[in-house]
Amino acid sequence: MPTTIRPTIFTVSARWDDEAQVWTGSCDAIPAAAEGATLDELLARVSAMAADVLPDNHPDLDRAGVFLQITALQEIEHRPAA
Repeated sequence: MPTTIRPTIFTVSARWDDEAQVWTGSCDAIPAAAEGATLDELLARVSAMAADVLPDNHPDLDRAGVFLQITALQEIEHRPAA
């Protein structure tokens, strides 16, 4: 019977920085922190960092079963009532 890799999901908390016009995100469990103009760019940067630091911080994990999940927070636009 083939071995099944149990997935490990790390959550990246992302927040829009209106002043800097970038998404900032971090995951303490990896650990990694980055910023990007888009969520896709942020995910790519955190993913690259994770690939570098996971072997040192989580040597028991099979990298084929590691997933990143983004939780994004952006303040709604406030519009005056018409």
